[in-house]
Amino acid sequence: MDVTWLSDFVVLAKTGNFSRAAEARNVTQPAFSRRIRLLEDWIGTPLVDRRSHPVVLTMAGVAFQPYAEDILARIDEGRRVARDTGIEEIQTLRFATTQVLSLSYFPIWLRSMAGRAWLGAVNLVSNSLVACENMMLNGEAHFLLCHYREGMPWQLDDERFLSISVRPDRLIPVSIPDKHGRPVYDMDGDPDQIIPFLAYDGPAGLGRIFRSAFDTEAIRPALKPIAESHLALLLGLALEGRGIAWVPENVVRSELDQKLICEAGGPKWSIPMEIRLFRSRNDLGPRAEDFWNLVSPE
Repeated sequence: MDVTWLSDFVVLAKTGNFSRAAEARNVTQPAFSRRIRLLEDWIGTPLVDRRSHPVVLTMAGVAFQPYAEDILARIDEGRRVARDTGIEEIQTLRFATTQVLSLSYFPIWLRSMAGRAWLGAVNLVSNSLVACENMMLNGEAHFLLCHYREGMPWQLDDERFLSISVRPDRLIPVSIPDKHGRPVYDMDGDPDQIIPFLAYDGPAGLGRIFRSAFDTEAIRPALKPIAESHLALLLGLALEGRGIAWVPENVVRSELDQKLICEAGGPKWSIPMEIRLFRSRNDLGPRAEDFWNLVSPE
């Protein structure tokens, strides 16, 4: 069944004349008549009484008319909704970001951008770095905001993706302080001390960064892993005094200022890294390209 047959039938029902209906539908009268006949064949019963002048609907035609009008109205509404949704989707800036940055940094960073230009609709997906990388590889996000260190294992190669540095950061070892303000667990302390180590699990991007800087096996048995999880849990355990964890300095700035935790080792134990924004080299569309130009260095 061709939806144009429904439009033909509705116009014929309103005009009561094959010639005027064909003219309104911009087809010849023979072609128009054939299409009405095809609709009747598809339904299985005559819809118009061709013997009367003007043309009138049969009882079946009268019964069918409101359904035909409703179907056409629903199709038109569906088309409008789909078109508007498509336009909104194209105009929405889609971000992927790691869970550690989704609450601690992304909102602040985005507000700083909003002060320079109108951003419009923004969609944010927060997940593990692996999931965020896959979103970028599959074209499901315009941008990825994450921690990054040169030399870490990485899926987004330079041939397909561009990136800019947004802010420097460090991955630092932290411990609760003792009554003198010194770390209870100190990487530069007693070399014979066994330090409980709060480690990142496999998918964690910060774990990749840590492993790209240090050979965990080489610093055992000084570090004894007692937990493996994501940043929020590891930081919670560190604040309880359960061990030492490597955390982003910018994320725990408040805890450091309040002296709830302290840096647990000298400069050689901190890992320089950065918060970095990635995008595909493919054209992202006007809104996303405008945003990239806004944040990119001149």
